[in-house]
Amino acid sequence: MKARALITLAAVLSLAAVPAIASEYTKGKVKKVDMKANKVTIIHEELKNLDMPAMTMVFVTKDEAMLEKLKEGQSIEFVADRLNGKLTVLEVK
Repeated sequence: MKARALITLAAVLSLAAVPAIASEYTKGKVKKVDMKANKVTIIHEELKNLDMPAMTMVFVTKDEAMLEKLKEGQSIEFVADRLNGKLTVLEVK
């Protein structure tokens, strides 16, 4: 019984350590893609989860494969949040 309780407790604690990821999509337009720096510049609407008004910002992407799919001038919807202290695009559709 104690082993089961410890496993359950460990599972709950491991989930608590995972940061909550924003899931609200924001509309934007890709202004620039910098493959070398793994960054994308996006002209975006208000980022409510980050409490930021509409503006042009530079983001890193969660992974390189995401960056490869983005093209200058492309209209996108994306999810961004702070990840390890950096503004990061987590999802794109």
